[in-house]
Amino acid sequence: MFDEPIKAGRGAPLYTAEQRARRDSSAWTLVQGVLAPLQFLVFAVSVFLVVRYLITGEGLAIATASIVLKTFILYAIMVTGAIWEKEVFGKYLFADAFFWEDAFSMIVIALHTFYLVMLLGGIGSPVLQLTVALAGYAVYVINAAQFIWKLRLARLETARTQGAAA
Repeated sequence: MFDEPIKAGRGAPLYTAEQRARRDSSAWTLVQGVLAPLQFLVFAVSVFLVVRYLITGEGLAIATASIVLKTFILYAIMVTGAIWEKEVFGKYLFADAFFWEDAFSMIVIALHTFYLVMLLGGIGSPVLQLTVALAGYAVYVINAAQFIWKLRLARLETARTQGAAA
């Protein structure tokens, strides 16, 4: 049941009926639903603060704090997302339905972690550190778009399934 391949391509369902039921009953679905918009909000504020520092040279401490906060929310969403994926698909990461989203998430985590290493290790100038953070943010935007697309597919699939049952 958990090992069956999931095909998220054209016409193939994103979730089996059993996976959809596990998704809908999982407390981790709500956790993800709260953390994802929170992470985006922190990201948006952080982008503003980082760009403001890069343009004006003011506000490094608050820009840095915003990146650190974004990184810890990212870690929280990844850990809880892995638990969610295990409950729904039977594996912690890289379930077929979310393989590319998880792959991009790993790049996002690597860049955010590299930023923290640079920050804590005093490696590079603040501008270089913030550039690494912005690179992480750029990949995060791609990753967020992937997840939004999958959410849209799941909603369309649910509507199609409910429409067929009516």
